[in-house]
Amino acid sequence: MTLTAPPPIERAAGSLPLLGHAPQLMRDNLGFIASLRANYGSLVEITLQPGTRTIIVQDPALIRQMLVDLGPSLDKGRFFEKMGQLLGDSVVTAAGQTHVRKRRQLQPAFAHTEIARYVDIMREEAAAAVTGWTPGQTLDLREAMVKLSLDMLAKTVFSGSLDDATFRRLRHDLSVVMNGVGARIMLPDWVERLPLPFNRRFNEARDAVRTTISAAVDELQESGHNTGDMLSMLLRATDKETGEPLSSYQICSEILTLAVAGTETTASVLSWILYELARAPAIEARVYGEAVEVLGDRPMTFADLTRLPYLNRVITEAVRLHHTGWLVTRRTIKETRLGDWTIPAGTELAYCQHALHRDSRYFPDPLAFDPDRWLDDAKKKLQPGAFLPFGAGKHQCIGDDFARTELATAIVTMLRAVRFELEPGQTIQPVARATVRPKTLRMTVRPREGSGRETATSPGA
Repeated sequence: MTLTAPPPIERAAGSLPLLGHAPQLMRDNLGFIASLRANYGSLVEITLQPGTRTIIVQDPALIRQMLVDLGPSLDKGRFFEKMGQLLGDSVVTAAGQTHVRKRRQLQPAFAHTEIARYVDIMREEAAAAVTGWTPGQTLDLREAMVKLSLDMLAKTVFSGSLDDATFRRLRHDLSVVMNGVGARIMLPDWVERLPLPFNRRFNEARDAVRTTISAAVDELQESGHNTGDMLSMLLRATDKETGEPLSSYQICSEILTLAVAGTETTASVLSWILYELARAPAIEARVYGEAVEVLGDRPMTFADLTRLPYLNRVITEAVRLHHTGWLVTRRTIKETRLGDWTIPAGTELAYCQHALHRDSRYFPDPLAFDPDRWLDDAKKKLQPGAFLPFGAGKHQCIGDDFARTELATAIVTMLRAVRFELEPGQTIQPVARATVRPKTLRMTVRPREGSGRETATSPGA
């Protein structure tokens, strides 16, 4: 029997000396990554960092093998390494046994009992955001959702630990850091060492965030108070092997990474959901009607999440069509077998959830927003590895339930009070920075009939 050798791994065209494929990625990273899926096979090589091989994995079975089966052979790769350099070592950026240890330390903060307590904070912040909007006001929706997401996160993490002035300063500095992380990951390492205003602003904001968090940690440690927020829980967390608590620097790194990864993602997905609901009034009506039927006039709770199946399908469809992840990496630490290919040690592996979730081979009519594609029968037919909203394997997102709870709570709270209309004449385009988000999205706030939000400026007043 003659064994057939696998086809060679093709190299993507257009790599430049010193820069590799950085120009294409900076110009249109989503378009470039999507073109690889259209023009190449299961594996294709690109150049992110000169002298380092980066292979884009495009086949769902191989992606799943990379994430689930090859754990001992891989670390987390360039994307997470850069995140660690920029933000510090955390559960998101760590690999191997360090990741396992950190995950065990932080798991209690994301237990369902804790998330159930956070729902009250999330709901209050969403309601406060709605109260601050005037009927008829046109919002830069993504900026409004960034503000809401930062408010929800900061109040969840620091609910009793920051005064108002410090909180506002932290929110501003976090916005600067979030906007800078994505660009730094795409660019060669030498660029961030240049004396550019962009680099100076990023470094100053990152250092300011660390200073704010460190001061809050020190104050709580000295007081010994348990304020009931995530910061208090992190202060009580210990390493199960050594019994040692987290250091102030470790807590800062965890919170900073959570702020960048979680807040930016939540803001982007919220923006896309509200955009799709504004485009599809029938879907919006079903979401609103389900919330009214299940909740009546009472506030939403954590237990209600399982009672809102259509809303859950809307969220799932949003993270399919508009997934915020455009490049997730791993790196081989020894020669590794991936499918039929043998990959040398030191090779970067990466996949793109955004492109994968829009592949017509796995999702019929992939650009249509169709929540009912997630009905149980349809879900069972989906190829394993084709849908990875929160990753897979031992590095699956630790905050997946927290994120879905944030999204559901914010959507229900907002839709019970207002509806959103798209401003005419816009072309809504996705751009990939730290996450995939709408480049520009302007929407007008309208009161929900019977919500008590009608004012003298409302139509027909």
